[in-house]
Amino acid sequence: NIQNQMCMLNNTFIFSNKYCDILLVRGCPFVHEVRKDEDICSPILRKLFNESHHIFVGLQGIRDDLPSKNKKTQFVSISKNYRSVIRACMEELQQVAGKVEGKSDGSNRKSSWRVSILLAVELIWNLCEVLFIDAAPAGSLLLHLLDWVRLHKADVDEKARDVLQSESPTEHQAYWDVVISYVLQGRMDEARQVLMKQAALQPAARGMFKLLDNLLIKMPIFNPSGAQTLTEFDVKWRHWHEEVDRCLQDQSFASNPHLEVICKILVGDEDVLLEHKELLSTWYHFLVTRLLFSHPIVKPTELHYYAQSSMHMFLDTRSVPEPLDSILLAAFEFDIHQVIKDCSIALNNWWFVAHLTDLMDHCKLLQSHNLHFGSNLREFLLLEYASGLFTHHSLWQLAVDYFDHCPEFGRVYLELQIERVPLDTERKALKVLRICEQRQMTEQVRSICKIMAKGALRNNRLGSALSWSIRAKDAAFATLISERFLQDYCANGAFSDLDLIDNLGSAMLLSDRLTFLGKYREFHRLYGEKCFSDAAKLLLSLMTAKIAPRTFWMTLLTDALPLLEQKEVIFSADQTHELMFCLEDLTSGNCLPKPDRWFPFLFQDEDIDTTKIEILRLALARNLAKAIVKEGTVEV
Repeated sequence: NIQNQMCMLNNTFIFSNKYCDILLVRGCPFVHEVRKDEDICSPILRKLFNESHHIFVGLQGIRDDLPSKNKKTQFVSISKNYRSVIRACMEELQQVAGKVEGKSDGSNRKSSWRVSILLAVELIWNLCEVLFIDAAPAGSLLLHLLDWVRLHKADVDEKARDVLQSESPTEHQAYWDVVISYVLQGRMDEARQVLMKQAALQPAARGMFKLLDNLLIKMPIFNPSGAQTLTEFDVKWRHWHEEVDRCLQDQSFASNPHLEVICKILVGDEDVLLEHKELLSTWYHFLVTRLLFSHPIVKPTELHYYAQSSMHMFLDTRSVPEPLDSILLAAFEFDIHQVIKDCSIALNNWWFVAHLTDLMDHCKLLQSHNLHFGSNLREFLLLEYASGLFTHHSLWQLAVDYFDHCPEFGRVYLELQIERVPLDTERKALKVLRICEQRQMTEQVRSICKIMAKGALRNNRLGSALSWSIRAKDAAFATLISERFLQDYCANGAFSDLDLIDNLGSAMLLSDRLTFLGKYREFHRLYGEKCFSDAAKLLLSLMTAKIAPRTFWMTLLTDALPLLEQKEVIFSADQTHELMFCLEDLTSGNCLPKPDRWFPFLFQDEDIDTTKIEILRLALARNLAKAIVKEGTVEV
């Protein structure tokens, strides 16, 4: 089915059609299918690109001289803005996936796949925000990780809603799952509220429920803004932990297996936690729950040990970790470069790694990492992302700002990419031109103007063609178009695009022919305003100064006829002599100029030309006589 084209480059055959490229590498047994980035065509994901662009530009404006504390607050705020944009697009994609559910055209599968990608992207970004940008210390770190898990494990609330809205919540099959899920997430208040419904129905076991309720109430939670030190919190937590362990050793909950399981969770029994894999669903949820009930003051430097052991304990030893698992583990190991590398491989476009790396670079977390081929990691990823945007018919405008903030190679990339933007309309061309002019990209400005001028000339839009050629400062092309204007005037007896020609100003000096066009139009304007003397001087100067092309002299002499026939003497004797000299010079030796390729119709009939010459000679002779009489008459 591949019919369009085939090319070969460095032993690599590339077969292309409108859907994808197929790569065959000589000596390699694999066939590589390279598909175009479909995300850039999604209207919803385009919102992601547009909104994140505004955040990116704002981030570049943060001053380096701000105190580090103030900058950290701003960086955290910017990170949350990025995440809010991701979540908004994800929710919109979920709505679309719900609407197209059941369709057989693959749109539902594609939307669901994009939702899963954005879920993973937000999960990774949020963890990086906690570990790298906010950089919470021991005590606060676990609180942030709990918020992270709760945000990305929201199905508990949906299940709780179903249970509590049922006719008999305590008899609902998911009742205890909801209670335990709340406990696993450290949401003790919600767990107690749901447990009260069970306690109310079992008066005999009320003491047991009351005991567990007290344990849940008394569980210490570190308050970063409080007066309690980390050491004081640790002592208080250990006392509570010992109390829970005593209740377990005393078999206080032996008669109720559900309450006993909750008590074992509170004491941090890893075997019991692993029995609830379905409720935890992921190893990183298991990690955070394990830390909550065993190591609440875990230090950032200790995270990697608990993360590795939790993943190995939770996952089947025969299973291979998914790319997401490897990325999260690298984050817990505080290896931001590995996170970026793995995300670059796993994700289908550069959006995530480009923006995350840019933010990390502003946080001074990537200063020690440079690439071997020139640019640093931040600039490399931004260049790749922006280059992808340039393939879209409207998103290319966003890419310009990304190139602007790549100090080493950004301008070079922009110059190369801007030349590939199809100039479909004049409005789009003006946008491209404005971008180039703002950045003093002289060669690109000239190239764009030439392209637009030639296109306008092909469509016989002379005014537009002349305007573009003037902007390009292309003297040769301006001369060509000026001659076309003169050609049309000779054919039709009137100028087109008068507004442009009347307002050429200093631009008419770009070429001799353009100067003549502007001055000739000025002659007609003066004549129309009955400024005959000024018009006569201008007409004569066009010929005597050799501004007018010789092939156009006959037309100028013909234009002089009405002035020669005026009752009032317009041309002086000397001026008339000059006109006579021009006429004789033009007709000397009975050899009129040969028609050139622009003005062939000026000399179509030899008899007519002869008659015109005789009329001109007669008019000049009469005017000379009147001028001599007038100039020789002494007024008394």
